[in-house]
Amino acid sequence: MSYSPTPIRSDIAWSTPDRIAVRGLDLPSEILGHFSLADFSFLQLTGRRPTPEQSRVYDALLITLVEHGLTPSALAARMTYAGAPESLQAAVAAGLCGLGSVFVGSTEGAARMLTDALADDPEDLDAAAAEIVAGFRARREPVPGIGHPFHKPVDPRAPRLFEIAAENGLSGRYVDLVQRVAAAGGRAIGKDLPCNATGAIGALTCELGLPVRAVRGLGVMARAIGLVGHILEEGERPMAVELWRRADDEASAHLRPE
Repeated sequence: MSYSPTPIRSDIAWSTPDRIAVRGLDLPSEILGHFSLADFSFLQLTGRRPTPEQSRVYDALLITLVEHGLTPSALAARMTYAGAPESLQAAVAAGLCGLGSVFVGSTEGAARMLTDALADDPEDLDAAAAEIVAGFRARREPVPGIGHPFHKPVDPRAPRLFEIAAENGLSGRYVDLVQRVAAAGGRAIGKDLPCNATGAIGALTCELGLPVRAVRGLGVMARAIGLVGHILEEGERPMAVELWRRADDEASAHLRPE
């Protein structure tokens, strides 16, 4: 059987000894000094320059994802750094490995849920929301993007993100639907279940026209910044070894002789 090689192609960047181009723009003269990091990341992911309104919304959702305190991913980064302080990048990577369906990855779940629901452009969004909630309940799965174990009765990040979206003309059917899903979920269990930050971010990524498969990547990009901050603090005011010693002492206390 003969083999026909598939052409290799990338439309992202190219360089020569004296030129560097990214997404069709000259890096030194057209990008450096003209793009913020957020705007450049939008260009890198989509191949298009964001409008000023898209830029403000995109920047806000990235900032929301940077810092979440001493989460398992931050602790993993700190613990790894304690064992390998010569490898900051390994500590960041360790923390990023913990981003999944529970932490950060629920933004992707919310975006996919909304994208699938609006694929056929339903007229009755309340009915669509009720159907979404019923489906997740039938599968005994949590509805992504609604409710929060700590921020009650409202996740303060979500209303602010929706406000920024409205101010910039990006509060459309995805934002409308995710809030209806939150209302339907609350009715289904008989208590308030407001939209959380990941639900808001999932809706806003849809409003921005980002592909669903890119949404978790936004969390990876933003959280890497936060993890570097935790690692720098760990180097100045270490806690990982203390946490390790306390955990080891408490976990094995019942085995030790009095």
